[in-house]
Amino acid sequence: MRTKIVAGNWKMNKTFDEADELINQIIDQLAEIELADKAVIICPPAVYLELATDLSLESDLYVGAQNISHFESGAYTGEISAAMLGSMGVDFCIIGHSERRKYFEENNSELLKKVEIALKNNVTPIFCCGELLPEREAGKHFEVVKTQLQESLFQLNAGDFENVVIAYEPVWAIGTGVNATPGQAQEMHRYIRELIREKYGEEVAANKTILYGGSCNSKNSGDLFSQPDVDGGLIGGASLEAEEFISIVKSF
Repeated sequence: MRTKIVAGNWKMNKTFDEADELINQIIDQLAEIELADKAVIICPPAVYLELATDLSLESDLYVGAQNISHFESGAYTGEISAAMLGSMGVDFCIIGHSERRKYFEENNSELLKKVEIALKNNVTPIFCCGELLPEREAGKHFEVVKTQLQESLFQLNAGDFENVVIAYEPVWAIGTGVNATPGQAQEMHRYIRELIREKYGEEVAANKTILYGGSCNSKNSGDLFSQPDVDGGLIGGASLEAEEFISIVKSF
């Protein structure tokens, strides 16, 4: 059975006090929910990771980072290593978010290195893939996603690949208020699962958690999550308010 996941990507938001308050609110509300096969993750800015891991110790909340270095250690000022995250009890890390690809020019080869280093340090990658609006309008969205996967995740052996979460994020729907329709999301998620089946076999494909990311909120999450190949969401702006985020968790 695939694990259902709702992960909140806070991006570069919240002061320390605001982060403290939001984490506590989420933990309090999670205590009233039967999660069963669900995992709830928050990915705050790196400076709040220790706060988040400390507060979440007695709860069902998991903590993830938003990025890691593709270097293991050394003289790389400002970088954060996977080993650092692992040593702090950080369970997940977003890798390859479209904003990292766009603003920091991360490529598939570099992202593969990040995935490998994360896995080596027992940090589960949440690997993002997705197309730009011109690519979808040109009918190249399947080709783009296939290339992203083939040049990065599909370089892993089956054992390592099983420990990766995939997040499909149509870039044209991130922060725009425009989201893919449930049908569009399902179409791409089904396609990704078929690519996995071709590469790694039926069992690996059937058990792979694939999340949707792209202006997902409490109003549309139920319809999106009801699709057979959509296993949850990577949530952006809607994760910055506890009641909205919890509403999304409850929408499975």
